[in-house]
Amino acid sequence: MNPSPPSSPPLRFTKHHGAGNDFLVLVDEGNAPPLDAAVVRALCDRRFGVGADGVIRIIDGAGRADLAMDLHNADGSPAEMSGNGIRCLAQAAVAAGLVRPPTFTVWTPAGVRTVDYRPGAAAGAAEASVDMGAASLGPDQPARPGERRARRVDMGNPHLVLLDPDPSGADVAELGCRLQAMHPGGINVELISVGPGADALTLRVWERGAGETQACGTGSAAAAAAARSWGLVGGSVDVHNPGGTLRVELGSDGIRLSGPVRKVADIEVDVSTILGAARP
Repeated sequence: MNPSPPSSPPLRFTKHHGAGNDFLVLVDEGNAPPLDAAVVRALCDRRFGVGADGVIRIIDGAGRADLAMDLHNADGSPAEMSGNGIRCLAQAAVAAGLVRPPTFTVWTPAGVRTVDYRPGAAAGAAEASVDMGAASLGPDQPARPGERRARRVDMGNPHLVLLDPDPSGADVAELGCRLQAMHPGGINVELISVGPGADALTLRVWERGAGETQACGTGSAAAAAAARSWGLVGGSVDVHNPGGTLRVELGSDGIRLSGPVRKVADIEVDVSTILGAARP
């Protein structure tokens, strides 16, 4: 009888969220292969797996930055950048002793980002801000009767921001899926209204590769940039996501995103088990 092949060691993740936008974070110790799409989908499934909006692998910065972020959406597709994801990465990296706070750099496919991390008073709580780079604004699309005003914004990943008097009543899933088909490569869709209060926005988001989420960091930055271009807000904006409020500072040298981040759990996963339990 031939001996069974040795099983792979379990993967050890920590789970974090920024305003409800949650991620599984894996510290790559140098011998972990990249996660394939099937494993990511199985991990992120909220019914058959662990559940998350995405998976992050922290890898060596290789001279480009202190660290690098390998990010995948819940559907297994690679992603360029996540404002909440990189803030979750910061908490995991500090806890693992990979970097020393408060300030360090992270390479992403969208460019190198500078993160400022401050531990909170409560266990598992922190505040983290990230330099998001500059927003690239596409042409304004003024609203015609019965349509929403819209603007495409690039934050290292693509966004379409739509002004809506009441995002709470919108069918975000239907709208997001429909707009996907109109943009090759997909797009993140933000529905925003002004307020409550001055220099504030209310947002709902449909994320490419994840669907509707509780918050989106790059989406909050894109929404604030579009709203300022329409004269609706100033340079410091509170963006109220369903999962919490994120602060966006629109500076002449780029955008800074700030908000809370929390560790949820330590998780150990056997890959063969999670794949065996995957959605049929």
